[in-house]
Amino acid sequence: MTDFALWRKTILSLFIGSVGAVLAFAIQLPAPALTGPSIAVTLAGLLGVKLAFEPRVRDISFLVIGLSMGTSVTPEVYQSAKQWPFSLATIVITVTAAFFLSQWVLKKYWKYDAKTAVLGASPGHLSFVIGLGMDTGADIRLVSIVQSIRVLALTLVVPMVVVWSGLAANGFSRPTSFMALSWVAASLAVAALLGLGFKKFKVPAAFVLSGMFISLTSHLTGIVSGHMPEWLTLPALTILGSMIGTRFSGVSYVELKKAFSAGMAITFVGMFAAVLFAFLLSLFVDLPIAQLVVAFAPGGVEVMAAMAFALDLDPTFVATHHIARLFYLSFFVPLALMWWGKD
Repeated sequence: MTDFALWRKTILSLFIGSVGAVLAFAIQLPAPALTGPSIAVTLAGLLGVKLAFEPRVRDISFLVIGLSMGTSVTPEVYQSAKQWPFSLATIVITVTAAFFLSQWVLKKYWKYDAKTAVLGASPGHLSFVIGLGMDTGADIRLVSIVQSIRVLALTLVVPMVVVWSGLAANGFSRPTSFMALSWVAASLAVAALLGLGFKKFKVPAAFVLSGMFISLTSHLTGIVSGHMPEWLTLPALTILGSMIGTRFSGVSYVELKKAFSAGMAITFVGMFAAVLFAFLLSLFVDLPIAQLVVAFAPGGVEVMAAMAFALDLDPTFVATHHIARLFYLSFFVPLALMWWGKD
């Protein structure tokens, strides 16, 4: 694909996503800047519109989201951090339980072969899973579509569950104080350099983590105060939502029909496990159940962290737990493929 063609598809994706965001705000969907674009761009892709995303645009949005997350640190974060070891241990249990049940469901009811079932059941880490399965004989195209359905469904379902159940507030939390423009520019530049370094060493969610690290450091030391301006955060969330929707560009009706019910099944399993273990853990620790649900739901790191920010939950807590999930899966999935990926 030429640069011109990629940029044309990126601009079209952003236009469709922006329309979706406006409509989502109008009808008051939960986390509208994220869910609206996801729905709009997905529908456009399924209708045959060719859409894609320029990686540099994506990375800029990740930087802004990461920097926004770090500004949410409060003294209460120090208190809740004492309980993180319990929640980090619980997310390992949640991921393992969701995996075993998902791969069993895919084998028994959708007749997936063992390798495709193992890769399709992985609760996240899609790029790693696809790379791992390239030479195994698994149906990688099917795995990719099933996993994309999971990411989209969780992007839409999680905010609705936590908002409509009354566990979290609706809409986008609007700050009252903002960073000076000079500090915004400086933070973006430093975070970008750090993100490139993280990316070189293959750190998951490199630009989100670099933005969060720079923002946390600058705010905790008192060098910077205030939040990222909304004219940056809202477009960043819209870009992220639009990017999720582009996963379905080029997916045929036959492919979607084959993968949709399986994708929804593993989404239900993952969400059930997240809610169950979040509820059980909330009986023993003083952490909001909505925050635990978002931290345990097997969606994308960037998406779930951005969702926590949009729902006025603790995005640092959520991001940390999703990074832990990815590291765990980096060791667990190869072993699962070796032990349970045999027909």
